[in-house]
Amino acid sequence: MNKPIIKLCPWVHKQVSVVQVHFQKSELILQKLRSLKNLRWSKSMACWYVPQSPTVVSDIFLLTKHLAYLDYSDLKNPTTSPEENEHSQSSFIAQKNCLPKLIDSEIKLQKLNAFSNWMKSRRYAESTIAAYCEALKTFLRFYHAKEISEITNEDLINFNNDYILSNHLSASFQNQVINAIKLFFKTVELKNMDVELIHRPKRAHVLPNVLSKEEVKLILNAHHNLKHKTILSLIYSCGLRRSEALNLALSDIDSKRGLIIVRQAKGKKDRVVPLSEKMLAMLRDYYTACKPKVWLFEGQDGKSKYDERSLASVLKLALEKCQMDKPVTLHWLRHSYATHLLEGGTDLRYIQEILGHSRSTTTEIYTHVSNKNIQRIISPFDSL
Repeated sequence: MNKPIIKLCPWVHKQVSVVQVHFQKSELILQKLRSLKNLRWSKSMACWYVPQSPTVVSDIFLLTKHLAYLDYSDLKNPTTSPEENEHSQSSFIAQKNCLPKLIDSEIKLQKLNAFSNWMKSRRYAESTIAAYCEALKTFLRFYHAKEISEITNEDLINFNNDYILSNHLSASFQNQVINAIKLFFKTVELKNMDVELIHRPKRAHVLPNVLSKEEVKLILNAHHNLKHKTILSLIYSCGLRRSEALNLALSDIDSKRGLIIVRQAKGKKDRVVPLSEKMLAMLRDYYTACKPKVWLFEGQDGKSKYDERSLASVLKLALEKCQMDKPVTLHWLRHSYATHLLEGGTDLRYIQEILGHSRSTTTEIYTHVSNKNIQRIISPFDSL
């Protein structure tokens, strides 16, 4: 379902510069907007408004980003002068007509559907299809007054500056928008955007978050519930991604060979990971107690896979039980597994295979967080 749009328009009300806030009637949106200081209703303008300020756009965006799209393109135009505002009736009608156009033209909808269908036919991941389509919708709504055929490289650069950077959105989202638009124009519009002219954000080199073995042990032993303890232990002991653990079927456990087959993981690749004797014993206890039928970890109905949100709650509860205040995520367990393997002497090439990394450079990042050799370095300060 399409999100509604909040339209911001400049205005002068009682000799004061304000921003009109137009949106279709919605109690949820209004409830969020009431958090704004000085939000007022104007009978003469028949809309909500707030005083003009340098942070008004970002304030409204942060409050409503999950409920609506924000169109503030008119704020780049100069506000109406107090003299012109005397003609409030005719001016208000003009302002009412500036309310945003939804992506409801048949041509735009057809092209969005064509883009989605093209990605489906190429077997893109569902999450990628959803993310690219959502990014494309955001971009097209920002340029709702323009035909798709009229959009240029300059428009994408302006979108980056006037929407993404102005609202302090992440560099990863900026890259996602660029990738989606580039792919859309190439596959649907049959027109290549000149990517060399598009300003991509400089990629940040962030080290993975790693827990000590003692911290991992506290987390894994926090639960007495066998199912919860088993799924967290399996993610760490095999270095699995969250989706990989939830997609495991009973037939993917090869107990005789001590392996787990991870099927169609990231990049549509199968791989095998070693299964420790200790983990295999825990899985046997879990199977005896819970008797899953198809999926290794089933939901409450006994038919569907275990829910991702439920798994996140399992980890959150474990952190509360062991009173750990670090912002640990499930992926931290995978990072910790890889780092602990490296510190234990496992060759980097084998770690790459186990984790399913396509490039060795991805795996090499764990050498920067391993303390295997760093702790051997003696500071010259100690010899002073």
